[in-house]
Amino acid sequence: MDIIREPRVTLIARPQFLEPSHLPVQWKGEASDGERIAEFAGRLCYMSQHNPAGRTTGEYLRNILKQGHGSVFEHATYVMLIEGISRSCSHELVRHRAGWGFSQLSQRYVDESHAAFVMPPAILGDAELEAEWTRQVQAAQAAYVAAVEHLMTRYEWVEHTVHRRKMAREAARSVLPNATEVKIVASANVRAWRTMLELRLGEGAELEIRRMAIACLRVLQREAPSLFDDVELFRSTDGSEAGRVGYHKV
Repeated sequence: MDIIREPRVTLIARPQFLEPSHLPVQWKGEASDGERIAEFAGRLCYMSQHNPAGRTTGEYLRNILKQGHGSVFEHATYVMLIEGISRSCSHELVRHRAGWGFSQLSQRYVDESHAAFVMPPAILGDAELEAEWTRQVQAAQAAYVAAVEHLMTRYEWVEHTVHRRKMAREAARSVLPNATEVKIVASANVRAWRTMLELRLGEGAELEIRRMAIACLRVLQREAPSLFDDVELFRSTDGSEAGRVGYHKV
């Protein structure tokens, strides 16, 4: 049985900007396609493609962040594969709706006999707690395996093998804990990503989803720094990593 202690976040899709030839922008500096899309959308509002202030894309977007004009960030979407989070964490994540899309592993179809489990951050480092938690999830997984085997026998009259397995697994999954690992594809526009980060990076956020949000932030800051460079990380009072969203840089 695998015990997971850190999430894994992989970027699987990014924006592609196709600049219209009849409305070219006088670009300054380097930028990603997602950043270019946001700048183009902002300049279209005022027909300022000639860039009268001579701003780089980074400077332009930092000014947009200061002004709080978030609508231009809705045009750039980033898609992440998020692994190594628990079902309790994923249920928190999917509460974010506007601007989001989700596709999550199905416990009805996937055999969880060899599922991994995510150890809560609060338990990490305490040997006694870790050992007791591990014992409990091992027992839950054994109960799942036994339930599937029993239910497969009970439903042997169902001729379709795939349907019979689904019927067994969808009932047996009830004994699996919230710590069971899930994999989920999450897509969101930049404004939606920023809202999630604002809510999930703070010291009051649950520790696991905060850890996941930090992993997502690091990917997004590598991809489009000008869209996320006002998000700051710091050490919270309990020593864990936390963050805040809002324009703090001079």
